[in-house]
Amino acid sequence: MFVLNTWYVAAWSTEVTGKPVRRVICKQPLVLYRTPDGTPVALADRCAHRAYPLSAGRTVGDSIECGYHGFAYGPDGVCTRVPAQSAVPSRARVRSYPVVEKDGWIWVWTGDADLADRSLVPDTHWMSDPAWATVTHTMLFECRHDLIHDNLLDLTHESFLHKSTVGDDYIYEHGVTVEVDGRVVTVDRLMPGVEAPPLYARTMSTEGLYDRFHATEFHIPSYHVLHSGITGQGRPREEGYLIKVLNGITPVDENTTWYYYAFSRNFAVDADWATKELETGLETVLREDADALREQEIGMRERPAGEHDVLIGQDAGVAKARRILARLVAEEQAGTARTDSRTVNTTRAATDTAGR
Repeated sequence: MFVLNTWYVAAWSTEVTGKPVRRVICKQPLVLYRTPDGTPVALADRCAHRAYPLSAGRTVGDSIECGYHGFAYGPDGVCTRVPAQSAVPSRARVRSYPVVEKDGWIWVWTGDADLADRSLVPDTHWMSDPAWATVTHTMLFECRHDLIHDNLLDLTHESFLHKSTVGDDYIYEHGVTVEVDGRVVTVDRLMPGVEAPPLYARTMSTEGLYDRFHATEFHIPSYHVLHSGITGQGRPREEGYLIKVLNGITPVDENTTWYYYAFSRNFAVDADWATKELETGLETVLREDADALREQEIGMRERPAGEHDVLIGQDAGVAKARRILARLVAEEQAGTARTDSRTVNTTRAATDTAGR
């Protein structure tokens, strides 16, 4: 199950043009395109006529035209043209989704459009700030989205999966502090007096001992920002080499998830060699994660009913986030059930009245 009343990253800004592109988010097929003035649009990817995918059609002005029989739909999802007749059926419309474009990402609200609040789109300004340099990747993970959230909240796996890039044994030797603020869970780890990991040491051009830190903020249910870096021993974090890792986690279905990744840094900003090395190294990190979580997904499916994870102290953030995520899903499901019940009762009442 998925939380629907939230913003999910649907694409990079550069992916959405005048040519329709298809995305599936939480099992909902969408078509994305831009109007001539550059405004991004998201509609249900299914023509009202005979369910042909609109993404297989083309854009005409502000509208998207179905490639099967030519039905055209405006940005609001209302059909504007039926070539075979002059009258447009009143039911000829498709769902329109709220969209926000910010710092290079296209966000889509997948739930009740009346609840869409643009102020809830997370802070991602580092991607567009010239004082920071950013490396980006996109990857389709063959696992449920929950496993990616767990992976980002428990970074002790870096000691084992990512030894050649960002890992070191000292990571699991230091504990975490966990804070909860509404729907945001923060897991913070300080590692004082340690060496920078291999990938950072090369691109930061550092030697000796530093204080390293991780602070993962999970904005439940779809976005993590990892505030990371190294600083002089005993010095404030803001004085150091800083990294902001932005993770847009977008479920396709129960077993597949889009991972939108941006790594922003305040060091070696104009150094092309550092950017190239980070692009390569961070792709390695993501592929190692993808491979591990694919195997974990298989293990989860094969696990006997009634067998559950054995959580430890390092999983404190994982446990808190799981509880909040489960509560949000349950609340949405309960709200849907109440709405469905009211609809059924209203229909019954109308039927009874008509029968008298």
